[in-house]
Amino acid sequence: MPRPAGGEAGQGAPGQGTPWWTVPPSEFGDAILAAGAKQATAMLTRDPMLKAIDRAWNANPLREVVPVDWAEVARALRTVWLRSLSRPATTLAAAASLNASLWGAAMEAWQDAARRWTGEAATGSAPAAGDKRFAAPEWQANPVYRSLRDAYLLASDWLLRQNEADTDLDPAERERLQSHLRQFVDAMSPNLLLASNPVALKRAVETGGASVAEGVRNLLADLKAGRLSMVDETAFAPGRNLALTPGKVVHRNRLIELIQYEPSTPNVHATPLLILPPWINKYYILDMQPKNSMVRYLVAQGFTVFVVSWKNPDASMEDTTIEDYMDLGPLEASDVIRDITGAKQVNVMGYCIGGTLLAMLLSVLAAKGDNRFASATFMVSLQDFSRVGDTAVFLGEPGIDFVEQQMMDRGYLDSREMSNMFNLLRSNDLIWANVVNNYLLGEKPPAFDLLYWNSDGTRMARTAHSWYLRNTYVENNLMVPGRIQLKGEAIDLGRIALDVYAVGAEKDHIVPWDAAWRITQLVGGKARYVLASSGHIAGIINPPGGKGIYWTNEDKAESAEAWRAAATRHDGSWWTDWTAWLAERSGPRRKPPGLGSTAHPPLEDAPGLYVLEK
Repeated sequence: MPRPAGGEAGQGAPGQGTPWWTVPPSEFGDAILAAGAKQATAMLTRDPMLKAIDRAWNANPLREVVPVDWAEVARALRTVWLRSLSRPATTLAAAASLNASLWGAAMEAWQDAARRWTGEAATGSAPAAGDKRFAAPEWQANPVYRSLRDAYLLASDWLLRQNEADTDLDPAERERLQSHLRQFVDAMSPNLLLASNPVALKRAVETGGASVAEGVRNLLADLKAGRLSMVDETAFAPGRNLALTPGKVVHRNRLIELIQYEPSTPNVHATPLLILPPWINKYYILDMQPKNSMVRYLVAQGFTVFVVSWKNPDASMEDTTIEDYMDLGPLEASDVIRDITGAKQVNVMGYCIGGTLLAMLLSVLAAKGDNRFASATFMVSLQDFSRVGDTAVFLGEPGIDFVEQQMMDRGYLDSREMSNMFNLLRSNDLIWANVVNNYLLGEKPPAFDLLYWNSDGTRMARTAHSWYLRNTYVENNLMVPGRIQLKGEAIDLGRIALDVYAVGAEKDHIVPWDAAWRITQLVGGKARYVLASSGHIAGIINPPGGKGIYWTNEDKAESAEAWRAAATRHDGSWWTDWTAWLAERSGPRRKPPGLGSTAHPPLEDAPGLYVLEK
C-alpha cells in the first residue's frame, strides 16, 4: 500500500510527520478542525440538497429588507459544529439529552391535549414569560403548535449552550459567536412562517386571503425601498406633533443649530443649561410629545434651556474632525449662551456619546484653566470602553474596518447602518415582530413616536466618526492619561474638578449601568450617580407620573456592585432628583433673559431646519 504523503505509514497530518500520540492536544484538535472544515466544504459542494437549500435561502426576499448578516451567522454555525468535533463524547451526550428532551416535550404536549379532550385539567407548562411570539392560545392548547414551539425553544437553547460550553474561546469571540447564533435562532422561529403561525392563518381565513395579499404588497413596497418598515412614517413629524416645546433657533453654523426655549415660569435660575445630544441621533428624543418631553419639564422647573441640534452630515463634510465637533458644538454654543443670558457659567448635560465628547472637552478646558461650565451631567454615557454592552459584537476590529471602508466610499456612515446594528440587539421586538405584522398579518406598521425617532437617524461624518470609533471602542484611549491630545492638550479625565451627576439605566444593552457608573471614579470632582430602571431610552425618557424606579447611594463606593448593594430604591422618576441637584448649582431665580440677543437674533422657530434634514 502506498504510504501517506509527508511521513511514515500510520502518521497523519496532525504531527507533520510525528506519531500522533506525541502531538500536543491543542495542535491535534486544531488539525481535526481543519480537516473537519475541509470535509464540510466538500460535503456542501457534493450534496445537492444542501446546495438547493442555500439557493433557496439566497432567493428569500427577506434577505433584502432584514439586516441580518447571514454570512456571519453561517460562520458561527460552522464554527460551533467544527469545534464540537474536538469533543465527541460531550457532543454526543448533549445530542442525546436534546433528543430525550424533544421526545419528552412532544409526549407531554399530546398527553396534555388528551387530558383536555377527556375533561381533565391541563398540566402543561407555558412558554417563557414575556415571549410575545407565542402569546396566542393555540401555542399552548393545540398539541401540534405546542410541539413545534417546544421543539424550537429546546433546540435554540441547546445550540446557544453549545457555544457557551467553549470555555477555551476568547470571551470576545464567544460573545460575538453567541450574538450571531442568537440572530439565527430568532430568525428560525416558527411564528415567522405563514403555515406555522396560527394567528396569521386565522387572519387569512377571516379576511378571505386579503391579509396575505396586503402582506405581499407591504413586502414589495419594502423591497422597493430597500428596508423593513418599522413605523408609520406619515404619523409624525418634528414641529407637527413632535418637538413642540416653544423656542427659537438663536445660532447656526455648519455643524449645529442652537435652540433656546421660551420660559414658562415668571422667574428662572441664573445659570442656564446646555444639552448636548448624541450626534448619531436627532435631538428631539429629549422633546418628544408634551407628556414625555424632558425639555418641557426642565423649562417648567424654571431652567433656561438650550439644546444643540446637530447637522445631518453629507459627503461634503467628510473631513469634519472631532475637534470641529468641540469647537462648533459645545464651545461655540456656550459662548452664544453666555452672550444671550449674561451668565458667566453654564451647566451642561451630555447624553450618550454627547457625554463622551463632553468629558474630553472638560479635560481640555481644565488644562487651559477655562471654567465656563459650572457642573456636568452625563446620561447613559461611556468613558471607559472596556465594557460596551451588546454593541461589542459589531464594533470589534473587523466591524470597525467594515464601517471605515463604507465611510471611505461615501464620505459618511449611512444612518441606516447604525440603526440596523441597534435593531439587531433587540431583533424579536424591532425586526421580527414587524415581519409578522407587515407581511404575515398584512397590517400597516404601527404609529409609535419612539420608533419614528429611532428610524429618523443621522449620518456620521467620516473623519470624526472614524477617530471616535478607533480611540474609544477599539483602543479605549480615554483610560490612559495623555494618550490622546486634542486642541493642544493631553486628555486626562482626572483633571475634571467640577460637580458631576451621572445616570445609568438598569437594563441598558448599549451602555451597561456599571460602565456608566465609572465616570464617578474617573473625574476629580464630587460625583453623584443615579441608577434608573429600564433601558437606554426608556430609562432616560421617564417623566414624573409614570412607573419609574430609581436608586441612589449617598456613600462613596469602591465598585459598581458595592454601590448597588447599598443603594436605596425610590419610586418615581429620577428627573426630580436631578432637577433638585441642578437647582442647587443654578443660582438664584431672576427675570428670564430674552430669546436671542442683538448679536444672536432668532433665526427660526424651534425645532429649526437641521432636524428636518433627511
